[in-house]
Amino acid sequence: MDTRVAVMSIIVENVQSVEELNAILHEYSDFIIGRMGLPYKVKKINIISIALDAPQDVISALSGRIGNLDGVSVKTAFSK
Repeated sequence: MDTRVAVMSIIVENVQSVEELNAILHEYSDFIIGRMGLPYKVKKINIISIALDAPQDVISALSGRIGNLDGVSVKTAFSK
C-alpha cells in the first residue's frame, strides 16, 4: 500500500465541534505522525496542524470528515 506524507491545517471557529474533531482524529491515529494545536485567544479560534503518512484516499476521507464539521475549516498539502 503506497502512502503519502501530508500536512493538514485545521482552523476551529466553533468550540462545540472540538469533541467530535478529537474523536475523528483518534480514529485515524495510526496514520498521524504528529499534531500541534494552538489556541488563539485574541480571535477565539484554535489552529491545529497534523502531519500524516497514509494512503491518499485515507487522507482525503479524513479531510472530508473534518471539513463537514460545523465551524471547522481544513486544507491539506501533499508531498510529491
